[in-house]
Amino acid sequence: MSSRSIHEKLVALTEQMQAAAEAMDFEKAGALRNEIARLKGEVPGEGDPDSVTVGQPPPGAMGLGTQVPVRQPPKGWVKPKKPDLMTKNVKPRGGR
Repeated sequence: MSSRSIHEKLVALTEQMQAAAEAMDFEKAGALRNEIARLKGEVPGEGDPDSVTVGQPPPGAMGLGTQVPVRQPPKGWVKPKKPDLMTKNVKPRGGR
């Protein structure tokens, strides 16, 4: 598609999205918003550090705090190793 036809399609989709929002058809407006973002090359919700994914709690987890959103770590992130408390940063005794 040429940039002109993409622009024309974006304008048409924006008008449709606004009309759907005014008609209180928010599901259609959301789908059109996602289509507009796809045409612009944006993926809604992905790569945004402030986006929060609400996940299902693990099986057996019930009660207070189980509906808390779960943040996903960025791609390629590795959990740091725990320090060995028995050997590192320990001062010798006896004034050596």
